[in-house]
Amino acid sequence: MKLKPLFDKVVVKELEEKETVQNGIFLPSQAKEKQEIAVVVAVGEGGNVDGVEVKMIVKPGDKVLYSKYSGSQFKLDGETVTIIRQSDILAIVE
Repeated sequence: MKLKPLFDKVVVKELEEKETVQNGIFLPSQAKEKQEIAVVVAVGEGGNVDGVEVKMIVKPGDKVLYSKYSGSQFKLDGETVTIIRQSDILAIVE
């Protein structure tokens, strides 16, 4: 299924975390905090949002950091994606 977000929305997919840390300790997925780094899957067109012209800066394939409690999660075709506003993105990871 292909998603096309509207206005200033961005669809992101969280990056997979490793099960062990550097010193070899195993961390079960229940013990981990939610990761706020993701890859951009799709981007809306921007435009006039709440009376303000929004230009989209991120593009598909960008790795981004986003606010911890932002967005809504959805499960599509067996994969979990999060839809957030571009303004909830804190940084692009290069």
